[in-house]
Amino acid sequence: MTVRLLSHIDVPPAHRPAFAAAGVTLYLAPRADPNGPLWPDGPLRPVPATAAQGPVEDEVFDAAAIDVLLTIGSLGISAQEMDKLPALRLICCLGVGYERVDLAAAAARGIRVTHGRGTNDTSVADHAMALMLALVRDIAPLDRAVRCGQWQQSRRLRPQLSGKRVGILGLGTSGANIAERCARGFAMEVGYHNRRPKADCAYHYCSSATALAQWCEILVIATPGGAATRHLVDEGVLTALGAEGFLVNIARGSVVDTAALIAALQAQAIAGAALDVIEGEPQVPPALLAQDNVLITPHVAACSPQAMTAMYRQMLENLACHLNGQPLLTPVAAGE
Repeated sequence: MTVRLLSHIDVPPAHRPAFAAAGVTLYLAPRADPNGPLWPDGPLRPVPATAAQGPVEDEVFDAAAIDVLLTIGSLGISAQEMDKLPALRLICCLGVGYERVDLAAAAARGIRVTHGRGTNDTSVADHAMALMLALVRDIAPLDRAVRCGQWQQSRRLRPQLSGKRVGILGLGTSGANIAERCARGFAMEVGYHNRRPKADCAYHYCSSATALAQWCEILVIATPGGAATRHLVDEGVLTALGAEGFLVNIARGSVVDTAALIAALQAQAIAGAALDVIEGEPQVPPALLAQDNVLITPHVAACSPQAMTAMYRQMLENLACHLNGQPLLTPVAAGE
């Protein structure tokens, strides 16, 4: 059975043979803007499994024949867009996020949804620690100063990470991995906030994001995106974090009120921020770029070879389960 899959992410050539081996005809339509078209104007032909195979000239793209959509949480798909793919039966989100997928519309159509739970949390946690260390120790500004010949002028006292209080906003798989690195690697005291306390968890629980920010010295955002967490970190949370507090976000840009963050950075109401995600990315507000006390990476926390391999493997395993009428490995249900 041939499965026709439309991908809104650019599947690396190294992973394309696995799609062909699974009987998938792959159409690539990379989509940087969630409000952009589902597929480009003009011809869109299947992608060859290998470069040696050469261009594929048959089986021109037909939206009405697409069975599967491959996307990411920050792109997703709306109900109106699903209507343009009448044969769609499976939506696969590469990575853990699915916040822009209209789950209710998918359920109403009988479209199953999967995500990449557990595939990239190690990579994300590693990147969170890299951002945390670089921010607290002022690594990027010090590097720039040395390159400008300011060796002696740039030498100054910076806080040490060890022994600090770190607050994890969202103690899921990524949050738990970050917490473990902080506790075991740096002897940090760990606190967290979830909608409810986790059973058998020794970390300090705070009943709200504001309480967590008030308790900790470094606040790490690891919560899912979506309407439920939009602007969860607002002016009040940043005020509670305080002038010596640091903010790290490896989750979703929408969780932070960007205007409030810019105001806090400008007023030095917090010590600094390290962000792998930005609200409205890839556009970054100039006022945010102008701040010396902010460090930004381009949403790459999950971008390790190991994580990418795990994400594609799990996605294809979910596809196989779907085709064989078996339960999905990592389903997402309406209402989640």
